[in-house]
Amino acid sequence: MQPPAAERRATTREIHGTTRTDDYEWLRAKESPEVTAYLEAENAYTQERTAHLADLRQSIFDEIKARTRETDLSVPTRNRGYWYYGRSFEGKEYGASCRVPVADPDDWTPPKPAEDTAPDQPALPGEQVLLDLDALAEGHEFFSLGGSAVSPAGNLLAYSTDVVGDERYTVRVKDLDTGELLPDEITGALGGATWDRDGQAFYYTTVDESWRADKVWRHRLGTAQSADELVHHETDGRFWVGVGRTRSDRFIVVASGSKITSEYRFFDADAPELGFRTFAERREGLEYSLDHAVLAGADTFLVMHNHTGADFELATAPIAPTPAEDWVPLVPHDPAVRLEDVDAFAGHLVVHQRSDGLTQLRILELGDSGVTDDYLVEFDHEVYTVGSSGNPGFHQPVVRLGYTTMAVPSSVYDYDVRTRELTLLRRAPVLGGYDPDDYEEHRLWATAEDGERVPISIVAKRGAREGVGGGTGPVPTLLYGYGAYEASMDPYFSIARLSLLDRGAAFAIAHVRGGGEMGRRWYDGGKLFHKQNSFSDFIACARHLVDTGWTTPDVLVAEGASAGGLLMGAVVNQAPELFAGVVAGVPFVDALTTMLDSTLPLTVTEYDEWGNPEADPEVYEYMASYAPYDNVAAVDYPPILAETSLNDTRVLYVEPAKWIARLRATATGRRDFLLRTEMAAGHGGVSGRYKSWHDRAFALAWMLDRFGLAETKP
Repeated sequence: MQPPAAERRATTREIHGTTRTDDYEWLRAKESPEVTAYLEAENAYTQERTAHLADLRQSIFDEIKARTRETDLSVPTRNRGYWYYGRSFEGKEYGASCRVPVADPDDWTPPKPAEDTAPDQPALPGEQVLLDLDALAEGHEFFSLGGSAVSPAGNLLAYSTDVVGDERYTVRVKDLDTGELLPDEITGALGGATWDRDGQAFYYTTVDESWRADKVWRHRLGTAQSADELVHHETDGRFWVGVGRTRSDRFIVVASGSKITSEYRFFDADAPELGFRTFAERREGLEYSLDHAVLAGADTFLVMHNHTGADFELATAPIAPTPAEDWVPLVPHDPAVRLEDVDAFAGHLVVHQRSDGLTQLRILELGDSGVTDDYLVEFDHEVYTVGSSGNPGFHQPVVRLGYTTMAVPSSVYDYDVRTRELTLLRRAPVLGGYDPDDYEEHRLWATAEDGERVPISIVAKRGAREGVGGGTGPVPTLLYGYGAYEASMDPYFSIARLSLLDRGAAFAIAHVRGGGEMGRRWYDGGKLFHKQNSFSDFIACARHLVDTGWTTPDVLVAEGASAGGLLMGAVVNQAPELFAGVVAGVPFVDALTTMLDSTLPLTVTEYDEWGNPEADPEVYEYMASYAPYDNVAAVDYPPILAETSLNDTRVLYVEPAKWIARLRATATGRRDFLLRTEMAAGHGGVSGRYKSWHDRAFALAWMLDRFGLAETKP
């Protein structure tokens, strides 16, 4: 079967004195039957070219399924008078959210729901099903829950759903006493809803034509959406908005933010007559966040900010508009520690931070005089990820933690601040006799072109590198990377990944610049005019794995998604000889075209990340030097699998479609390029766990084929 050949239809554009020619821009016409037919032809070609992997794909799916406890429950989280938890059921895609009343107000030990409970039976006495997600998804090829929020009184549930994949949600309200839906219905929302303290109204955000969250609205129950109050309209195209309620329930906060600047407005429920007030007006480059705490008996704002240093400081301020010069340090700036977030509770603060590339949780205990102690929650593994979540109660004495390594499944702990005891509540089950000790994890360090040390996290089956005579030899390796937006690719566990590891492959994460693993300088060193560092870092990590004997280029596969897909496109242009294959998920490979069009989703808000090539010739020239689509060359590329979704709003399907077309027309040698488009999905791919498992099995089978392990049994 011959690959589809996209017709060349040249379009040109004059920009900064140069002529830019694009032969495949016509593929942008999403509604065109011709484009649909082309994408379907690509799908058919991909299926034909990978038909020999059908049995392997099914085996991997079966392995994921066999290792996963399909009928399962999450650890209950306490909020006001209820314990909330999720349930999943064998054969069901989405599951259900449930709650039971708190039996003993003084007991913070979560109840243990009965495992393997039938779907029509309660897992705990008094169970109430809040949402049956499979029922909501019925009749829809795609389904996503954007968010759900119970009103402060506990009697109403606002939830949002998307059945297309374009991340434009519909918000509905359910009466939890009667089970009936209220007539209120909000369309075009982004994400979920935030309740007022009185539970008679909620806030939500909407997007403009370029899919930028630009408006915050207040909806009063029982009224039409057309009557909703516009709380804030952000008119600066670089900024987006969000809304939330402090854990203490006292404040509604509206955040406006660009990539490098913040501005917060707050509404005090104890003084509603004051309305929304701006806490600190935006200044270019000043980033901060706002939370409410009570220190030494006094109400105060906690401000996490970069006014005194790039790696942020935690400060306090009065409950009033306050300029940065008047913020008082609580945890001073330390260039060796990147402060990322803070959670305020009545008796303690939890600071999220990172140092030496690892996440940390820091506890600040509070007493009558303010902070009485300051320490880290300690863990033993060399490479790990820790964070807190599921902590909605301001007065709760425990901190719910999530912990994982590349070999240790996701684990849920409660840390009791009163006793300093860490209690393991649940470790995600891996069926079939899984033992983390069967795997080895390491932190490696590559040296980049400019001498910077770049961390690599790697995991493999223990003994996978043992060769004849007791020595060590290379193993097939999947190297993953992202490198943008200060998003850190911290170590994590994956059941699906075991299908690679148990066949003798290794998995590694290249923590390249552009991410946030090593502090703010790591991010700044991989954006704007320093973006090339992201690519050279990844190449340096690949070469380090080869030079140290972990792997060889003929069994080294690279993978990245979204902005990580841009990373894949750039490194395969710059070092195609290093890789046996490349998987690019929803890849941002036509970055220059996108950033030249301010009408496209997210373009203007991305100027602080990539620059504005339309307005600045230097930015144009720099982006043109690395943009993957623009730099496709007549060289022998390794096999490439590009995966995308037709309804993706963040990275349009046309980017990988054009990229694959140009690769086929330009490359020499093998020209083994596949495009796989989900015709009913968004940026996150297909919905539903079984569909997602099939989706991942497709990519994993392709990788194993590149590794030469397609016939290897786990």
